[in-house]
Amino acid sequence: MTTWTPEDLALLAGSESLVLTAGDDGHPGVEIGMVLVRSELFVRAYRGVRSRWYQAAQKESHGQIRMGAVTRDVLLETRDTTPASEIDAAYRSKYGQVAGALAASPAAHAATIRIDPASSSNGATGLVR
Repeated sequence: MTTWTPEDLALLAGSESLVLTAGDDGHPGVEIGMVLVRSELFVRAYRGVRSRWYQAAQKESHGQIRMGAVTRDVLLETRDTTPASEIDAAYRSKYGQVAGALAASPAAHAATIRIDPASSSNGATGLVR
């Protein structure tokens, strides 16, 4: 697993949401709230595993994230996305109790994705501007 750079983490921490695209099919992606826990990036489909974008992430296991003009190739991990309670707390802290409750539901827990940076062919990581 490749880790986020300090610059990446600062950009992610300062963003309210990101646009996630799974795979290479050219779809515009979905804008979604995200949280950082222990310097790892997580998103959840509050509608659960039947969410179309969650299913695409699970099937493709790679894609891109975009925040404004910044785009990054990523790996999408849908298994072993612990720590659930810390992710719940991060959502509540960032988005408030109501939105946090949606993200802490059993359906959302089941549809958690950890997003890791994909390294380029030269081993470099980081968000592309």
